Amino acid sequence: MKMTFRWFGEKDDSVKLWQIKQIPGMTGVVGALFDIPVGEVWSLEKINQLKTTVNNAGLELEVIESVNVHEDIKLGLPTRDMYIENYIKTIKNLSKAGIKVICYNFMPVFDWLRTDLAKKLEDGSEVLSYDDSTISKVDPIKLVEDMEENSHGFSLPGWESYRLKELKDTLEKYKSVDEEKLFDNLKYFLESIIPVCEEVDVKMAIHPDDPPWNLFGLPRIVTSKSNLERLVSLVDSPYNGLTLCTGSLGSNQKNNIPDMIRYFGKMGRIHFAHIRNIKFVSQRTFHETSHLSSDGSFDMYEIIKAFYDVGFKGYVRPDHGRMIWGEKARPGYGLYDRALGAAYINGLWEAIDKCKRSGKYE
Repeated sequence: MKMTFRWFGEKDDSVKLWQIKQIPGMTGVVGALFDIPVGEVWSLEKINQLKTTVNNAGLELEVIESVNVHEDIKLGLPTRDMYIENYIKTIKNLSKAGIKVICYNFMPVFDWLRTDLAKKLEDGSEVLSYDDSTISKVDPIKLVEDMEENSHGFSLPGWESYRLKELKDTLEKYKSVDEEKLFDNLKYFLESIIPVCEEVDVKMAIHPDDPPWNLFGLPRIVTSKSNLERLVSLVDSPYNGLTLCTGSLGSNQKNNIPDMIRYFGKMGRIHFAHIRNIKFVSQRTFHETSHLSSDGSFDMYEIIKAFYDVGFKGYVRPDHGRMIWGEKARPGYGLYDRALGAAYINGLWEAIDKCKRSGKYE
């Protein structure tokens, strides 16, 4: 397991590389080129600039999150081939810079979605939360406006304003796309890029839909064990893999996260892991918490134990943290609580490993 930390760059992150370097057990950061519009080619020059900045801080850059997929590819429009060709050029350039894993998603229009970016808990900390009853009443355009207004002045990954300017038109186009059509379009994309990934040794790791159910009439397909199994079989290659996000998949209470880790981990298809805890209020209403098991609804020991049992050697990062100790940062991506989360995950891993080595492991 290689511990990493998501970082949004020198110009758009309150967290500094020197602070990340001081987190115990931290090996590198997960980054991206956020100033390049979706669908355009990432130049090798700009990739190397980012890599040099990270390396000069004593950290690795081996995972990119994300190279976003253009909506025309998801929609299956005639223009998709041009955008797929650009995506392939980006994969090749990332390979030349030593990138090993690309995290991406295939969520139509919206990326991760929450109804409150700063829900206050009893201890005074603030967290991301989701209430399905609110979603059923809100206009999607108003939701986009609210997300931007409550982002503390930071850009939100997957909620780039330039991409959502034509929201009404995009939503209209998706009326002809159901889950089967979206699977077909994903297969077309994967059949185009995976042979290149095999050639240049870059693994693709699709992120689950967050939350994992249809929203605003839009289909979502990266949602469950059966759908993940279908996804990895679309192109049967170890380079067609997963980002196992505990919070995204786990927000559907039917998903057994330790079981899914063991199942896909034994297949060698988990290349990246996002680890966080959430607390259920009702079936489709939840808020995020600290990583500690007792603060949320997940047994974090069993989750880490599942990764250990399959011999997971991939990349992991502590996902969405609380806003604590007066910190003002991008919602979900402050320094302090994610640093605590990294230490907690490393502590669980060390304890499990030492129990195994001492013969006390069950």
